[in-house]
Amino acid sequence: MSAPAPSSLVVVEAEPLPRQEEVLTDAALAFVAELHRRFTPRRDELLARRAERRAEIARTSTLDFLPETAAVRADDSWKVAPAPAALNDRRVEITGPTDRKMTINALNSGAKVWLADFEDASAPTWENVVLGQVNLIDAYTRNIDFTDPKSGKSYALKPAEELATVVMRPRGWHLEERHLTVDGRPVPGALVDFGLYFFHNAQRLIDLGKGPYFYLPKTESHLEARLWNEIFVFAQDYVGIPQGTVRATVLIETITAAYEMEEILYELRDHAAGLNAGRWDYLFSIVKNFRDGGPKFVLPDRNAVTMTAPFMRAYTELLVRTCHKRGAHAIGGMAAFIPSRRDAEVNKVAFEKVKADKDREAGDGFDGSWVAHPDLVPIAMASFDAVLGDKPNQKDRLREDVHVAGPELIDIASLDARPTYEGLRNAVQVGIRYIEAWLRGLGAVAIFNLMEDAATAEISRSQIWQWINAGVEFESGAKATPELARQVAAEELAAIRAEIGEEAFAAGKWQQAHDLLLHVSLDADYADFLTLPAYDQLVG
Repeated sequence: MSAPAPSSLVVVEAEPLPRQEEVLTDAALAFVAELHRRFTPRRDELLARRAERRAEIARTSTLDFLPETAAVRADDSWKVAPAPAALNDRRVEITGPTDRKMTINALNSGAKVWLADFEDASAPTWENVVLGQVNLIDAYTRNIDFTDPKSGKSYALKPAEELATVVMRPRGWHLEERHLTVDGRPVPGALVDFGLYFFHNAQRLIDLGKGPYFYLPKTESHLEARLWNEIFVFAQDYVGIPQGTVRATVLIETITAAYEMEEILYELRDHAAGLNAGRWDYLFSIVKNFRDGGPKFVLPDRNAVTMTAPFMRAYTELLVRTCHKRGAHAIGGMAAFIPSRRDAEVNKVAFEKVKADKDREAGDGFDGSWVAHPDLVPIAMASFDAVLGDKPNQKDRLREDVHVAGPELIDIASLDARPTYEGLRNAVQVGIRYIEAWLRGLGAVAIFNLMEDAATAEISRSQIWQWINAGVEFESGAKATPELARQVAAEELAAIRAEIGEEAFAAGKWQQAHDLLLHVSLDADYADFLTLPAYDQLVG
């Protein structure tokens, strides 16, 4: 192992947390500091490149596959590294934050993989960042249990062979961690999450027959994937584990990354595990990048954009073909339904929709898919079992029948749906309710029987912004204007106050959430990410 740098170079500016000394050791902080010094300058350059590319898209209103990387796409000889045994069967993956109860329930859920989320399903309070790491260490050492203070119900881990394999998701490149600074600068949240987790658990996971596996969020280009690969190479050498031990699955949840899927796998090929199709962030990325593109890029209500929409179908079909061509896993999208304990009919209808969605993914060649709730694991499992049988995946289905041209990925105008007034109201309702919970430190929130995360709030505020700036006229004749958005938001705030009562309303962060939603929805200067101004208001 490399000699650690002095830990005083990392300043922890936060109220002490129980057991934080187990995570924030001198050696672990020295590793994070070294990651920061080596890789944050390149991170900064790549964020600047995002802005330049966005300006180019604003000028041209188009995107296409990169001519300069055509040779990578044309070369049929390269493949990603073979999947390790613990990641070979991924037919159902459950997602969720790393609080203690969720950690136990996700590992016990029967899913093959748990996406342990420090990103969109976790509000980055210092407590969530540090204690999430504690919970994962405790899970791997089988020192974790939990008793619900309200119900008195106790939770404990099942036998090791029944537990899901953990794939950890750090924060995206755009987020800083204000509680850790090196040389007077905050460390990127991605390097904090990755660094602490990798340093403490890489060897421990190898000893358990698994490894340090990661989901990489918000990637916008193969150059960003290259940076992650350089980080993996350095980190493995630093702690003295074999190169290629790390495995990374990249979320293709930005429109620019959709045009660089093969290049992303190529850059990570010794460490690549697969690609995932993420729905809400993908739509948010389309709005963000083509917000100056005029009516042909205006999306309808978010629930009207299903995965069978032509441009979404092109994206998912291309993802499966790309992954299988290169020997990688193709992982499908999220089933976000949260079962109702009171309404069996709601559950029946929703379960049928989840089954149809997972049947379609399995039939299209995906090797696995996501769910947000343990009750959905058996439904998704049945869909993939029916196609896979005893096989761990279907990477042998090469989908050579798929041919996707560049314009098909941004053919929004082919959608037979338009924005509605109810869509605007829903965006405001969900946006306020989610942001309020996020400001209280909750990143995964059940709203109207759906598990919502930060991507939900992003598409909600983006659609409000897009519809207003495009001058959308609804079916009623009303026009999307800042005044209408303010009116709907005021009505929703009043409805929430009436629903929960004055005491609960006053105890929450409802007015603050209302104001923040309107700020990011109406400001002429479109914020790249809602979580940037929101983080300034997050306490803890």
